[in-house]
Parts: sequence; C-alpha cells; structure tokens
Amino acid sequence: MSKLQDIIKSIQPVDASRALAIQERLDNLTKPQGSLGRLEELAKKYCLITGKDRPQIRNKIIFTFAGDHGVTEEGVSAFPKEVTPQMVYNFLRGGAGVNVLARHAGARVIVVDAGVDHDFEPAEGLEIRKVGRGTRNMTKGPAMTRAEAEQAVLVGIEMVEKYRDGLDIIGTGDMGIGNTTPSSAIVSVITGTDPEQVTGRGTGIDDKSLRSKAEIIRKAISVNKPDRSDALDVLAKVGGFEIAGIAGLVLGAARYRIPVVVDGFISTAGALIAAELNPAVKGYIIAAHQSVEIGHRKMLAHLEQVPLLDLNLRLGEGTGAALGISLVEAGVKILTEMATFADAGVSEQHGEGEKVGR
Repeated sequence: MSKLQDIIKSIQPVDASRALAIQERLDNLTKPQGSLGRLEELAKKYCLITGKDRPQIRNKIIFTFAGDHGVTEEGVSAFPKEVTPQMVYNFLRGGAGVNVLARHAGARVIVVDAGVDHDFEPAEGLEIRKVGRGTRNMTKGPAMTRAEAEQAVLVGIEMVEKYRDGLDIIGTGDMGIGNTTPSSAIVSVITGTDPEQVTGRGTGIDDKSLRSKAEIIRKAISVNKPDRSDALDVLAKVGGFEIAGIAGLVLGAARYRIPVVVDGFISTAGALIAAELNPAVKGYIIAAHQSVEIGHRKMLAHLEQVPLLDLNLRLGEGTGAALGISLVEAGVKILTEMATFADAGVSEQHGEGEKVGR
C-alpha cells in the first residue's frame, strides 16, 4: 500500500465523546446559554478535534500553495501566467493581502511551490516542492498523470508532517493564474453540476469570456471523462498541482488532528478532493468564508460546511483563512478565559426568568 493510501486509511472521525463536557463548561460561563453563537461552536469543535480541554492557539501557519495551469492558453484569466511567480515573490517580501491579514491574525505564511513554471532560489518561508512546471492544457488531455497528482497530494501531507510539532491551527491558501477553471471543473464533476452553474469570473473576466470559460470546462470534462467515483482521477484529469497540495494539507491536518481553516473557492476544491478520498476529513475542516465565486456554495454544501463569514472576498491566497483563524482563536479564548458563574459569584439563569445565586 502506498504512503498516500496509508494516510487516507488512517484518518478517523472526530471523537465527539467529550462534547457534553465541553458544552457544560460553555453553558456555565457568565452569559446566557448559547449567546456567543458560533464562537461557542468553534471552541467546542477545536477541543474535539485536538483532544484538548483548555487549549491555547499560539502557533498558526497559513500554507499558500502555488502552481501554474496549462489551460491559461485558452484565455480563461484576465491576467497572464507570469503573475504567478511575481506574486510568490510578493508573498516572500510580505507585501500581499495574505501577509497583511496573517500578521493581523498572528500567523506565519509559508509558500509552497507545488508546480510554478519558474525556478525560485531557496528563501525563508518558501518550500520548493515542484512536481512539474505547470499542468498541461486540460482541454487537450489530462492536466496531470495520476502519479503526478499523487505526488502533489503528498507534498501537502509532508508540509503537515514537517511543521506539525506544536502547530495549533492550519490555514490553506493558493496562488495560480487560471486556477478557478480547474476548481470549477472539479466541483462540476464531483457534484454532477453543469459547468455553467459553477463557473465564475475568477480574476474579473467579462461576460463573453465567462461564457467561453464554461465551454472550455465542459470541453475538458468531455475530453478527459474523469471518473466521479475516483477523486484522484478527477484531480489528475482536471485539477492543478496547488489544488492537489491543498488536498494533501487537509488530509494531513485530519491525520494529525489539527484544525484546518479552509479559505475560498480554490482551497475548497482541494478540500473537496480530500473529503472524497476519506469523508471523515469533513469533521476537521472549518470553512472560513463564502466566496463570490458561484460554485463555492455548491462545494460547501457538499462538504456539509457553514462558512463563518460572507465578505464578498475573491482573492484567495489564504486571506479568508487568516480571518477565520482569528475567529477560531476568539472562540477558544471565550472557553478558556471567561469566568463561570461560580468563579464570578454571579447569579445564573434558572428556568424562565428566574435567577439562582451560586
């Protein structure tokens, strides 16, 4: 059995046996029960995933996977593919949106070159794990071989293995000009939805280009005939190296019981692949936000996730994940730092309108 298959099989569902005990503490905090809504939900989920009762979130990393796409030859993006390596350099200099929001959240950004058509020199904060120099044009044949797809998934798993000691939470991010096209293709195949219903404007293409993009995706699916029941086949035929890396990151997070905050459309395509490989992965995912991309809602529903935010974001990079990490940390602090009624000597609600001294 391959390493990838070993990892996939080793992932177990989140152990919910402590849910009542955690809920009891939340209910005894100095507030009406449930009044902090999803922050309470996040605290409980974090504790169940990690197995910790009084956790602290200190070590936070957003992994931004980068890769190029052969399908850009078809004019699916408003930007040339040269922007991919240019943005990687921007990440490394700390000047991109994800860097700003990661600093705000107290997280590090690690950029992973999974398949950029550019040779980078080694640099701090850069993991050069190139599987290929961009995928092939999926309208003419598979974007990757199955072996390449597996290798790229392993890159994501290896990131978790390398950095997992003391790692409290993971965020996902992406960079790859043209990558909303394979992401739309993935959600189209896995959910059985027509490409037109899940294809958005990406970097900001016009109406004519949008119609063309949906047709390009339809053509790629027709040419490659990806097997909906085989997630690696779907990934290899119509995916991308950075999407595969994100899938591996999600698998690795689930394997090592580290909560993973999934960013937007492209990151969720990776999570979709991971969950198709082992549905137990869904329990370890925290969906950061609802993207502007129209296919994102379909992805989130398939993953049984309710996003934390809806801010009309469509940048990617891990920007939404940084904001999501801040919310998870806020929820955990509510659980661990807020006084209980007994601690504070505050009367607690008892029945309808009654108060009972503690």
